Amino acid sequence: MDKASIRTHVERLWDESIVAEIAEYIRIPNKSVAFDRDWKAHGHMDRVVARFEDWARRQPIRGIKLEVVRLEGRTPLLFIEIPGDSKDCVLLYGHMDKQPEMSGWREGLGPWQPVLDGERLYGRGSADDGYAMFACIGAIGALQANSIRHARCVVIIEACEESGSFDLPHYIEHLAARIGQPSLCIALDSGCGNYEQLWLTTSLRGLVGGKLQVEVLTEGVHSGDAGGVVPDSFRIVRQLLSRVEDEATGKVLGGEFYASIPDARLKQAAATAAVLGDDIGAKFPFIEGARPVSSDTTELILNRAWRPALSILGADGLPPTGSAGNVLRAGTAVSLSLRLPPTVDPKVASQKLKSILEKDPPYGCKVSFQANWGASGWNAPALSPWLERSLEAASNDYFGNPVAYMGEGGTIPFMGMLGERFPQAQFMITGVLGPHANAHGPNEFLHIPTAKKVTCCVAKVIADHFARIAP
Repeated sequence: MDKASIRTHVERLWDESIVAEIAEYIRIPNKSVAFDRDWKAHGHMDRVVARFEDWARRQPIRGIKLEVVRLEGRTPLLFIEIPGDSKDCVLLYGHMDKQPEMSGWREGLGPWQPVLDGERLYGRGSADDGYAMFACIGAIGALQANSIRHARCVVIIEACEESGSFDLPHYIEHLAARIGQPSLCIALDSGCGNYEQLWLTTSLRGLVGGKLQVEVLTEGVHSGDAGGVVPDSFRIVRQLLSRVEDEATGKVLGGEFYASIPDARLKQAAATAAVLGDDIGAKFPFIEGARPVSSDTTELILNRAWRPALSILGADGLPPTGSAGNVLRAGTAVSLSLRLPPTVDPKVASQKLKSILEKDPPYGCKVSFQANWGASGWNAPALSPWLERSLEAASNDYFGNPVAYMGEGGTIPFMGMLGERFPQAQFMITGVLGPHANAHGPNEFLHIPTAKKVTCCVAKVIADHFARIAP
């Protein structure tokens, strides 16, 4: 295939249409259902669905069929079918829902305010994952515009990913006959170690989390009267967390939360460390003087991809410092997030976490852990030779550098589900979330040149997928 023609088509489409569409998408505060329980009444998700549907229908894609599927009581799903030159199937995935606003946006930026600054398009959802549908359709359109054959393609854009994709299994089951048995699955919701090459995600961590609550008193009391007599609920929370994590090192305790790291992943981590160097830590907005937990880049890569990590996401019962009186509070609750290695069962891990935290409550106080989310991780199957060659060629053609491989610390529940449902499929999991792109946080941006190149790489892989068995 003529890589220059593909690049020209893709860049023109992005410059003349896609960037403007993503900017309008950014303006819509379509937060995921976990952050907007009244999403249906607010109508923001439906506005996004309507815009995505309208844009896709206007593309000159032969035989495209598009449907907004709505199961009762669930977020909508955009289902697109594009006939191809074989009965084989390529399944492409993205999502349209967003994380909440988050504070700390730089002056002049905001979550629902699209700002194009050089090669970066700022705004919530731009890179996570509003660009995905446009890249999928753009890649297929580039092939058709250049008379390059491809298999039947199915594009799925869900609206529940940022809440754990709990609606998606119902849609996959509902649409199973129409999806068929894809031999290649492409997902564009992952990250990249830099913006200089194509990055293939080799694994994703699992996740469990919930609310840890400690209750000591029926009401707050004077700290001078109770201090030294009544145990402080915050100290008890600290004590319980020390059962799970070594606060000096951040190491999670308990073998149930660990998995053996495959040799292939150890070798890939070492190779990726040679590519990234100190960039693995430098991409984070550390304050002056702060640093990562280790100076060993390989260990940081393995920590991020194959080892558990505990985070405290929020707290109840703590008043703002400006209005905190001298009161020993009745209780404290914290929201926990425990990232898991790709092959650890989240249900087993969640039960173990609950057991550790609730066992033998200090001072006879009331301790409860309510699990409220969980997702399986995913470890990619070995690459077929054709796909390995295709990815290498695609990265060299459009980035000018070889493909790189890295496990991601985040979770895409869809991947674990697909891996179980289509065990014979090959996977291309990639994305545009590189250094400082800051998905979920303030100042999220889409690096447009990388998005264009990823679109071209997807086109290349889809073409090679067809060519591997074509006469």
